[in-house]
Amino acid sequence: MSNVIESIERAQLRKVPRFKAGDTVRVHFQVIEGQRRRVQVYEGVVIKRQGSGARETFTVRKQSFGVGVERTFPLHSPKIEKIEVTAVGDVNRAKLYYLRGRVGKKARVRERRYGHGGTLDQAAEARLVDAEAAQEAEALAEEPEAEVAEPETVAEAEPEAAEPEAEPVPAGE
Repeated sequence: MSNVIESIERAQLRKVPRFKAGDTVRVHFQVIEGQRRRVQVYEGVVIKRQGSGARETFTVRKQSFGVGVERTFPLHSPKIEKIEVTAVGDVNRAKLYYLRGRVGKKARVRERRYGHGGTLDQAAEARLVDAEAAQEAEALAEEPEAEVAEPETVAEAEPEAAEPEAEPVPAGE
């Protein structure tokens, strides 16, 4: 029975970028108001991630007009269009509840800085890989099935092209 549940949950998982508590993220979330749909961007510091699998959630905190606002998102929700990691935080905690008691500049999280090959570079590379994979998937979806079968016929045609070059020359001439 648990195998059935695990297989259903695995099908619901989505690819998401790596981020942890302390990172600044920009979440593009679909908001449905009556018959209209729009994408709302919510940017702030991740103060916690909890759960695992399809039930994993993360909480983002931001300052809005001087008031701290927190919002919890299901990580694998279909309403989340994308998550962008804008800065990697340098923190030593998994839960940053201490930010709730701080205001102004004291509520900021120090940004982790690296040279070449740092975490931000890795995040940028991960975004590029995700974008390339999405483009490949779109290209495969747009191609008709006849074009997919084409490479096999090209592979078969190459040995035939090689045979006429290797014709034996008669010994009498």
